[in-house]
Amino acid sequence: MILLTNDDGLDSPSLIPFARALERLDRVEVVVPDRERSWVGKAITRFEPVTVTRVVRDGVSMWACSGYPADAVQLGVHALFESTPDLVVSGINLGYNHGAGFLMSSGTVGAAVEAWVSGVRSVAFSTGSMDDWHAWKQAVLAPGARPAWQRLASYCAALTEEMLSVGLTDIADVVSVNLPFEAGPDTPRRITTIARVGYDRLFRPDGPGRFVHEFGGGLRHFEALEGTDVDAAHHGWVSITPLRMPQAAEVPDEVRARIEGQAD
Repeated sequence: MILLTNDDGLDSPSLIPFARALERLDRVEVVVPDRERSWVGKAITRFEPVTVTRVVRDGVSMWACSGYPADAVQLGVHALFESTPDLVVSGINLGYNHGAGFLMSSGTVGAAVEAWVSGVRSVAFSTGSMDDWHAWKQAVLAPGARPAWQRLASYCAALTEEMLSVGLTDIADVVSVNLPFEAGPDTPRRITTIARVGYDRLFRPDGPGRFVHEFGGGLRHFEALEGTDVDAAHHGWVSITPLRMPQAAEVPDEVRARIEGQAD
């Protein structure tokens, strides 16, 4: 069984096409937030109840969850179904989730990480454009974009099947896929690393003592981009980034000795 979730909620234009496309691989169950829950990472609801409601959209039955994407995965893995999913698929997100800062903030990736916490393989899909973000988003949310979402969903389902067949989902804890909206079988694909990219301000003033989320677009580059997920996006390629969950950095022997009090 495949558990499908996202962070864009019930109204995501990718949800129904992706659910149907994934049915070629296995039975699909859908558990998603009941509203958009972007930028929440792997947040878990703790101090209030999480409710679920059974809904049907365009003939696809699913669970709508009042909580966050990671809550949806927790319930999908542990509570709502008789069997544990064999795979969790998160997305297709509206907007790239490449670069370390965005990857750690992403509810789409956070849902996939929650699957890893529960011992289930997972893949997170995100699509975007390197051009005008606001114009791109308006275009892909328009009713006329539905065939394009169906095409992209079919491609992502095929890519999921391929990654499963070659064992990539067994090598990685989570696989993060970022792809252009126009991606298809002929689009170059690259196995990438995570760009060490952060961002600047996320909030603007909205009255005395009040701020609202509004990403200002400023980025911080800590290292070169070559070979990273962001580099692939600049080239119009599909980036496939196998992730290993928190790992300690390699510490040189001389630094280790100083910290541990073993220096000569």
